[in-house]
Amino acid sequence: MRKVDDYIKEKIKRNPGFKARYDLLMEKATVAKKIIGYRIRHKFSQEQLAEEIGVTQQYISKIEEGEFSNLDAIENILKHIGYRLRLEVVPA
Repeated sequence: MRKVDDYIKEKIKRNPGFKARYDLLMEKATVAKKIIGYRIRHKFSQEQLAEEIGVTQQYISKIEEGEFSNLDAIENILKHIGYRLRLEVVPA
């Protein structure tokens, strides 16, 4: 794993825009893990969770794949499973 970390650090040094994209990807992965973990603990399928929250199964699938941009919807889902969304703006 060390080589991967070194690669990422080097890429960040060469391309500052990469860090922002990488950080966003990691944050999306964190959201996906929380939702997947909730489903596993409660033995829910994507469809069951979607029905409980009031969204489609396809939407849950996309979120679990990290494909989302609507923070209101994500906040609603996270609130439902016992988390809150915190948005932080930091200097570039």
